[in-house]
Amino acid sequence: MPEPQRSNPAYRRIVATARPLLKAVTRRAWSGTEHLPTDRGFIAAANHMTVVDPLTFAHYLYDNGVAPKVLAKASLFEIPLVGRLLRASGQIPVHRQTAAAGQSLDRAAEAIAQGECVAVFPEGTLTREPDLWPMAGKTGVARLALTTRAPVIPIAQWGPQHLLPRYGRLPRPFPRKLVTVVAGPPVDLSDLYDRPHDSVVLREATERVMAQITALLEDIRQETAPAERFVWRRPGGSA
Repeated sequence: MPEPQRSNPAYRRIVATARPLLKAVTRRAWSGTEHLPTDRGFIAAANHMTVVDPLTFAHYLYDNGVAPKVLAKASLFEIPLVGRLLRASGQIPVHRQTAAAGQSLDRAAEAIAQGECVAVFPEGTLTREPDLWPMAGKTGVARLALTTRAPVIPIAQWGPQHLLPRYGRLPRPFPRKLVTVVAGPPVDLSDLYDRPHDSVVLREATERVMAQITALLEDIRQETAPAERFVWRRPGGSA
């Protein structure tokens, strides 16, 4: 299949290694690709259950013509080979709870302005919800969306946790695992664009994104998510 126009040689080297492995260990049920914009930059926002999620998320986007710039935790960029590949392919490090945190959103906004897709996990980490439902999101996705006014495409995936359980260290590649990924229509945030981007507006925008991801996941799982969204607080009390 043709490579996305915005992929570069380093990106294609990563794909050349990862794609055959993913195809060998997964069966794919993908839908909703008609919602992925082809004429402008956008934000792809997905749920996060296991450390293998970024690969299945990127696989879905890449094989549908999009070479995403993934917002990834900065510690990954410190691993010698991994970090070099991430930097060369244009991925964006996230410096959490540091003075450099805003730089990540600035770089993401620049990428969107250039017509790129920025892929994010709004929860900011693996969900701590006991049954793997999306938990409360961080406001970074809202800040990025309201600043750029780029479409936010909600994406739900289910199945990667069978390949590698949450907190798991040993993958379970066989038999091949079914990975379902569904994209929905853009989240409507238009009424929030011209309002002050205070905590109330940011949390409202964030919850709208999380609600649409959750609705997609409910359809996949054929189950109903808990009425109250799980809120995880880091050790020390920060949410």
